[in-house]
Amino acid sequence: MTTVATFARKNPDKTALIYGHAEHVESYGQLEARSRRIGHVLRQLGLEFGDNVAVYLANDDLFFDIYWACHRTGLYFTPVNWHLQEDEIQYIVDNSDAKLLIAHARFGEIATRVAARAPKLRARVSIGGEIEGFLALEDLLADVPEDAPLGEELEGSVMLYSSGTTGKPKGVRRPLPRVPAGDPSVLAGVVGLVSFFGITESDRYLTPAPLYHAAPIGFTAAMQRIGATAVIMRRFDPEEALRLIETQKITASQWVPTHFRRLTSLPEPTRSKYDVSSLRVAVHAAAPCPIPLKEQMISWWGDAIVEYYAGTEGGGTLIRAQEWLQKKGSVGRHWAGGVVHILDEDGNEITTPGKEGAIYFEAPPDVAARFAYHKDAEKTASTYRGNLFTIGDIGYKDEDGYLFLTDRQSNMIISGGVNIYPQETESHLVMHPKVQDVAVIGVPNEDLGEEVKAVVVPAAGVTPGPDLERELIAFCRDHIAHYKCPRTIDFAAEVPRTETGKMAKRKLREKYWGGHESRIV
Repeated sequence: MTTVATFARKNPDKTALIYGHAEHVESYGQLEARSRRIGHVLRQLGLEFGDNVAVYLANDDLFFDIYWACHRTGLYFTPVNWHLQEDEIQYIVDNSDAKLLIAHARFGEIATRVAARAPKLRARVSIGGEIEGFLALEDLLADVPEDAPLGEELEGSVMLYSSGTTGKPKGVRRPLPRVPAGDPSVLAGVVGLVSFFGITESDRYLTPAPLYHAAPIGFTAAMQRIGATAVIMRRFDPEEALRLIETQKITASQWVPTHFRRLTSLPEPTRSKYDVSSLRVAVHAAAPCPIPLKEQMISWWGDAIVEYYAGTEGGGTLIRAQEWLQKKGSVGRHWAGGVVHILDEDGNEITTPGKEGAIYFEAPPDVAARFAYHKDAEKTASTYRGNLFTIGDIGYKDEDGYLFLTDRQSNMIISGGVNIYPQETESHLVMHPKVQDVAVIGVPNEDLGEEVKAVVVPAAGVTPGPDLERELIAFCRDHIAHYKCPRTIDFAAEVPRTETGKMAKRKLREKYWGGHESRIV
């Protein structure tokens, strides 16, 4: 069995985590001790196997100490997207059945109000300062001896929230087997993931993105599973990322296309002054990468560039730089452990190269091991077709089995690597008295890949124009996370709909995506 304790015994002084500008550095010995002592605190607070801990932190010093404490005590760890609005955070805390809320003091005001309206919480804990009504983690740890044994260690899990097509985020929950922490059955997937990219114990890995996303938290935690070193940026800055690659001798990293766009937008003298030759693996995912941008990155970083396609729910294809240059625009072929299927509307397999259909992946043979959307049996059922599941994309395979993405069943927007479902935005905008009808879509954005665009039919007697556009955008930003709100609004006499009244968004998008080979990018 392999846990952080394994590497703490093997090499306690080896650096496990470096945060920011190296203002917080943590060895494997320190990570083991802190996570073990926090595990004591979790048990003292009454948490039991299978309970959920909601964690309202940014890329903060104790993030992975708490993460591993949960993973050593059989708990679900749910990171909360700190960019969300208060009611959205409230929903996640409530829907996840969180028994404990851990929050950073910088989020104290919202955390206090959320906790007051969350009756299922058994405890509230603060880090980084005091929050009214919360217990300070520092005080709780003062009662736990440095060498206190944790006792039985049970493997925990992460429960992430993926955007929901109904406007509410969906908790992606996998069964939690009652097995010892670090059990080989749990580690197989983690070790397999990093092995695809050739990442080993000797690597130094850079995390440039927020840890509440699936890939950043998954890859960074995997580094501790294999005994590597992870460098975590507090916030992304393109030049700082290059500086860290040079000074920290980064060998592996994970990105989204927006990072690439901002890196390539730096002046050439800035880009060329940093030595990035140590970088062997630069994985990118989360959103389709425009062909010209990826060509730039391969020209700059060469064979280090590797792309994979998957969702929070699972799945997976992989394509390396030289393959991609022969199959530009592809997201690759399936990696070990599954086959990509293209199905028509009736669920029949499409075998004709180039013919579009719904993309499905093979689910684990053991039904009990499959993911489910927490408290949404209908959504879970609609995701599966027998032993296959979908994450809602449309695409095709070519004659060599390479997958190309062309659209989304779900109308999801991916902006800067962040998933946005437009129904939530539409639901808020349509409540404005000056709005008769509205459709929200993703439109091309050179930096973000896509940006949120609203097409509004004004109410009778309302004059469209810049003033109304500003008013509606402000109204939206007052109610939901800013990144979900439209950057621009177009006004129209009607929103195209089908005979049954459903929005014909594919038709609407054609106006904005004309001339683009893919309707995703």
